Amino acid sequence: MASAPQPNLPLFYKDLMPLNSRDHADWKVGVLEDAAFMADTHAVPVTTDEFIDAQRDFPIVFTVGDNPLPIALFGLNEGVNTFMGEDNKLNEVVYVPAYIRRYPYMLARLHPEAEDLSLCFDPTAGVVGKMDEGLALFQDGNQPTEYTQGVLDFCRRFEEAGQRTKSFMDELKKLDILMDGEIAITRADQPDKPFVYRGFQMVNEDKLRELPAATLEDLNKNGMLIIIHAHLFSLNLMRVIFERQMAQGKMPALEGAN
Repeated sequence: MASAPQPNLPLFYKDLMPLNSRDHADWKVGVLEDAAFMADTHAVPVTTDEFIDAQRDFPIVFTVGDNPLPIALFGLNEGVNTFMGEDNKLNEVVYVPAYIRRYPYMLARLHPEAEDLSLCFDPTAGVVGKMDEGLALFQDGNQPTEYTQGVLDFCRRFEEAGQRTKSFMDELKKLDILMDGEIAITRADQPDKPFVYRGFQMVNEDKLRELPAATLEDLNKNGMLIIIHAHLFSLNLMRVIFERQMAQGKMPALEGAN
């Protein structure tokens, strides 16, 4: 159910181009008319900074593997996004993860050995380029505009949140409180044929309760405990997402539900 982004390019991005005043001095940015880039996306990465807001709308689980990532589930099956309408726009007001709001920009290393991150964009998004209307990216020849500086600041904050998220995940692994997740949901008309979802990780509540009091106190003081609880509370939304899929006619055959 929960799979990490492809290793070649991050989720959503089909290409990356570094933004610079030499090549893009007269370029502008338009408006994304829709969110077609995420129409078939069932899971989006989230940072721990977002758990409190995101847990109100989405189940938050962790990917499998040696380097798990927290993700918000927009659907329980590959390719199913229950929050997107046929017009490729969100069909209701929900929290939009920063990973989505960042697109089509991101900070990236231009070379593997480079120490600094450069602001890049996905040219296939079709909103950054030479156009008559839109917001300018540079002014006075080579100075970033207020808009561009705002994008750069947002991407920097996202990277900082990513580092905090990595520290959080490292601590969960150190405490050994992650376990393979599994949830079985039945339909009223087929009570003997549950849909079983696997392929994700979650915090083991029993192991969490068994941690020494001093460890729990430290988790409370450093803010990790409330983040863990937000994750656990969000799991109650698994059935809500399931019911959304069912109402939208996006349920797979039972043998394909896992």
